[in-house]
Amino acid sequence: MLHGDDRPPGLELPGMRFASDASSLAEVLPGAEVLLVWDFLSDAVRDAWPAADALRWVHTASAGVDRLTFPGLLESDVTLTNSRGVFDRPMAEYVLGLVLAMAKDLPGTLAAQARREWHHRETEPIAGRCAVVVGGGPIGRAIAALLGAVGMDVELVGRKDFDGLPGLLPRADWLVLAAPLTDATRGMLDAAALARLRPTARVINVGRGALVVEPDLVDALQGGRLGGAALDVFAREPLPPDSPLWTHPGVIVSPHMSGDLIGWREQLVEVFRDNLDRYRTGATLRNVVDKTLGYVTTGGGT
Repeated sequence: MLHGDDRPPGLELPGMRFASDASSLAEVLPGAEVLLVWDFLSDAVRDAWPAADALRWVHTASAGVDRLTFPGLLESDVTLTNSRGVFDRPMAEYVLGLVLAMAKDLPGTLAAQARREWHHRETEPIAGRCAVVVGGGPIGRAIAALLGAVGMDVELVGRKDFDGLPGLLPRADWLVLAAPLTDATRGMLDAAALARLRPTARVINVGRGALVVEPDLVDALQGGRLGGAALDVFAREPLPPDSPLWTHPGVIVSPHMSGDLIGWREQLVEVFRDNLDRYRTGATLRNVVDKTLGYVTTGGGT
């Protein structure tokens, strides 16, 4: 198991070996058939891959698998599974919370409270406003369902609909990015895409930081060509202290936490244990990732 600085709760199994970085992972990989990647933001698996001489299955404690889509694993016969199903509803709730916070100017209210300033103003409705949600998987569908339930006009854009995204951008009051990071989605929100958005539109990114060309986003925000952004993921994490995103008044920054409800670690352990039981009995594993596409393409969510 690759765990970084955070070991999973209640997962002390006979024969399990633990590694916190690439060096220690390379020491414990020889002879191992199964690898649990608990530290899903680490590149240690790629760096230690030459030591994987018996590996048959890699499971990641995340929905995204972009840290594991390196040539060695992709070209191997090793099965890759993810933790699809754990984060759908939590992330949908988080996105709804961000929409409400920005539409009702909760950051402005808290700032005025800190100044002990009585600053009355009007806020925006969300019912009837257009939300374009990019990402047709379980997370994107959960976000679309919850935003639709509060009266928003939702357009859900899946992989097969990407060609139509530019035509939807001028309609969007809210652009929500919840797509996996693949060759097709990397840098999808660039200067050209941002230019198609209304200057009052807001961007929410709970997918992967690299979906957005951050310098282009900063330029649009600083130039007044975008109404604001709520960002939970970034090209570099943690977000560097000198990033202008920290201090822009129209930006909400959060530390990659949109899917992390109380008890989420235990749920991730349950997903892995279920698949480990399946592996031991020869049953079909759940959440098998299509390594050519970078995400799960079949049912079997957890």
